[in-house]
Amino acid sequence: MQACSTGSFLGAFFDELTRWGVRDVVVSPGSRSTPLSMTAYELSRRAPERMRVFVDVDERGAAFFALGLAKASGRPAAVICTSGSAVANYYPAVLEAESSRVPLIVLTGDRPPRLQGLGAPQTCDQLNAYGNHVRAFRQMPLPSADPAAVSFVRQAAREACIASLGEGMLPDGSSRLAAACWGGPVHLNFPFDEPLKPDLSGEGVFDAGRSSSEAFGVMRPRASFGMQDAALVSSLLANRRTLVLAGEGSCATEFEARKVLAWAEAFDLPVLADPLSGLRCFADNAVIDNYDSLFGVGGSVPEERAPQAVIRFGRFPVSKKTTQMVASLRPMQIVVDPLETRDCNAATDLFVRCKPVEFAGSLRVACDLGTVDHEPSERQRDFAGAWKAANDAARTRLIAADSVEAGFEGAFVRRVVELAPVGSCLFAANSMSVRAVDTFCLKGGKSLTVLCNRGLNGIDGTVSTALGAAQSFAQTTLLTGDLTLLHDVNALALQRELRVQAAQGGGSRSVVIVLLNNNGGGIFDMLPQKSDEDYFERLFLTPQDVDFAAAAQAFRVPYRRAETVSQFDEAYRACLGVPGISLIEVPVPLEGLRERYAPYWNLS
Repeated sequence: MQACSTGSFLGAFFDELTRWGVRDVVVSPGSRSTPLSMTAYELSRRAPERMRVFVDVDERGAAFFALGLAKASGRPAAVICTSGSAVANYYPAVLEAESSRVPLIVLTGDRPPRLQGLGAPQTCDQLNAYGNHVRAFRQMPLPSADPAAVSFVRQAAREACIASLGEGMLPDGSSRLAAACWGGPVHLNFPFDEPLKPDLSGEGVFDAGRSSSEAFGVMRPRASFGMQDAALVSSLLANRRTLVLAGEGSCATEFEARKVLAWAEAFDLPVLADPLSGLRCFADNAVIDNYDSLFGVGGSVPEERAPQAVIRFGRFPVSKKTTQMVASLRPMQIVVDPLETRDCNAATDLFVRCKPVEFAGSLRVACDLGTVDHEPSERQRDFAGAWKAANDAARTRLIAADSVEAGFEGAFVRRVVELAPVGSCLFAANSMSVRAVDTFCLKGGKSLTVLCNRGLNGIDGTVSTALGAAQSFAQTTLLTGDLTLLHDVNALALQRELRVQAAQGGGSRSVVIVLLNNNGGGIFDMLPQKSDEDYFERLFLTPQDVDFAAAAQAFRVPYRRAETVSQFDEAYRACLGVPGISLIEVPVPLEGLRERYAPYWNLS
């Protein structure tokens, strides 16, 4: 009877998850989570169009894989683990999901109440295990087939989806250009007693308690940014040199991006577009893509490019100098976000609680209706013109990296951006990789989704996240350094899982890992820790001398080595479209990073 109750209880739960938008579940194998894993698997077997199940034997990597699934798709992804330390292994991904607002649903198996606090094996207190880092926590009851319990578990599934989506909505089918998410992680803890295997033999095991209503899911009317609000913002910006900072979270789709850019063009606003904003897919004059190379030390800019007002969408851009510029000049700052300011400069003057596309769209409508005067002043035109002219000059300087044949990271990043297929994903690791993308990923009209785990800026779980994100694209390229790859090298074991998915009709995904190997933490060559003393290499550069060819062979990952740009072009073209994971290693020097970047960055 218990097995039947568990089947009906969890069948209803997973059925409701799919009704509310969950399509992907990642399983970390374990015993106490058997009811969760087997029920999710059975649903995926019966209705693969409703649910996909991935298996990752490493709990830490599995949570990041689920994070990547949700980040790229915009849908909540669920991840399942057993009790004990497995729960703690999910913690890094939960923290990243919180900071990046990614909808992640964590389902943990647990011992029943009668075994808690009595020294039972693999048993610890899992209540509120992630503290206030999740948007919601729910302690689930022991499974029951009672109609009231089934109704409850379906409502628990709905509440989990609602909380994880936050201010976001399920994607409408539009392809995503960037990872603008508005939710976060939630945690449901499921206690199970033996027998652990659920009885899923019944045909209606997923039907118990299902509502016959056609109404289900989340409906969120667009925020109202009225004509009076538009008039107020317009009056605040009048006679002020104004620019827009567009960081991660500015937009998610082409529709949103075009709406933001149409507004910027109408008001002649230069848009400093972070590579994670999605706006560098467009060649519009308003897009300023080379801004980081235009700042002096500490974010200094000449008077003709000094803003008196800044409108910020999303988090601050990758460029540290941009943040320094805002801090030093202290312009009037308007932050547009549906949740929070994320203002580490502590300088918000006006907080507009809505999405950037709603803000831009309302102001544009106000222009069309004549409610606000949108004719840019001569001062604003001169200001925008100065930014555009400087941006064009910087582009010429940055393109010169194409003439470098070997030894410079930027030359290889330029080739990745040029050769990556339209509609593919470029996933950048943190540290120097995302900074190289910021510098050398130029606007140009190519649809390329650029993603990165910028929530906590860590190197943890990067390969796993990229492989999860890759499930939304035919082609993905991961740009990474050696320490980041080493930190998550066991993610290469997912090579087998990708082949299993392809064999089951889940689609063949191609993932090319471009490893810029400087054998250490080269970014510290740019930071104050740099020194000729012994501690610098021992504590910061940390060379590891890893044989990545052998690592690739261990996981049956095709491997190539390229020392020149021409060799890289050949290797990269050969790897594109190859099912599963491929690895291209590009050796670059550990020392001299600052000197290599000096012609492209303003480091004086």
